[in-house]
Amino acid sequence: MKAAVFHKPGDISYTTVADPRIELATDIILKVTSTAICGSDLHILSGAVPQTTDMVMGHEFMGIVEEVGAEVKNLKKGDRVIVPFPIACGSCFFCNHGASPSCENSNYKHYGPNGDMMDQKGAALFGYTDLYGGYSGGQAEYVRVPYADVSPRIIPDNITDEQALFLTDIFPTGWSGVDWAQLKGGEVVAIFGSGPVGLMAQKAAWLHGASRVIAIDPLDYRLEKAKAVNKVDTLNPHKVDVVEAIREMTAGRGADVCIDAVGFEPERNLMDKLKATINFEKGSMKVLELCFEAVRRSGTVSILGVYGSPYDNFPLYRIFDKGLTIKQGQAPVLNHIDTLIQLVKEEKVVLDDIITHTLPLSEVAHGYKIFDEKKEDCVKVVLKP
Repeated sequence: MKAAVFHKPGDISYTTVADPRIELATDIILKVTSTAICGSDLHILSGAVPQTTDMVMGHEFMGIVEEVGAEVKNLKKGDRVIVPFPIACGSCFFCNHGASPSCENSNYKHYGPNGDMMDQKGAALFGYTDLYGGYSGGQAEYVRVPYADVSPRIIPDNITDEQALFLTDIFPTGWSGVDWAQLKGGEVVAIFGSGPVGLMAQKAAWLHGASRVIAIDPLDYRLEKAKAVNKVDTLNPHKVDVVEAIREMTAGRGADVCIDAVGFEPERNLMDKLKATINFEKGSMKVLELCFEAVRRSGTVSILGVYGSPYDNFPLYRIFDKGLTIKQGQAPVLNHIDTLIQLVKEEKVVLDDIITHTLPLSEVAHGYKIFDEKKEDCVKVVLKP
């Protein structure tokens, strides 16, 4: 089959690889009909999240069941399904306690309780390095899906791929960032980053009853997209002091909730890069620091962006003094997936309005390039095998 294969940092190609096969009786083989490039994929492309061998990329995908393992009970050949990005066994301690991103069984090579930088990780993820299980991803014509009775969900025929695809990751991720804050209704939510996850968090904030949603991003074209599809207020940090602007919008208090939808690879200047080099840090936590400043006292900060190393001068003093609540991690997709599918079915949310580019899988290298370099006003790339 053909697939998008990572070879080394900066090098992804459309390549022939071996067809996947049923390895365990609980597996299915999925014929992929739609897949997408995620911001997390760019961390692998840049080398910030290490991968030393060739790997089929992609953790946002859906398709048609092609083969079914002997012990699979809930799916049959021909079913059209979405596949959540964390791989969950469905039976361990964490899966039984609503914490499937900490599944004890799917990442059998590098699982552990410690959460180290290079070992003892949580659940396996599709197409996301050997540290997270080494499973081939879904930017391919076919993909093996383990524990197939646990995570995949059948999608009705009257929901298009484009409407359903983002239920695999970015909508549940954006939803989780808002859900963690336990909104009561009427809150001001400030979301740093208007890439795909930030846009989904904006949608989720309105659905949770926010009174005002503020989008922060250094790129005007992404702010224009946020305003067009989500009717939010926008702030560009190149044009205003965003912390002061948020306080002015909130009677001097700050936002009730701040969401970091950027992570450790934000826009950085030379001094930011020099500091990271000196302190042996990956990227920067500058966006997270802005969240801690912009949120009100006793507010909540949700961290959806990925962070992969310790950081010098972590502002614990500010977090303590302001009495902040912090929630973060991989989204517990299985906790929300059925609710979110229903929202799409009932047309209470539109997800496909963030797509800016639809390309054949054969143009995957170009898709990564324009997404990574923010060319052609690229917000979200969908690939068709």
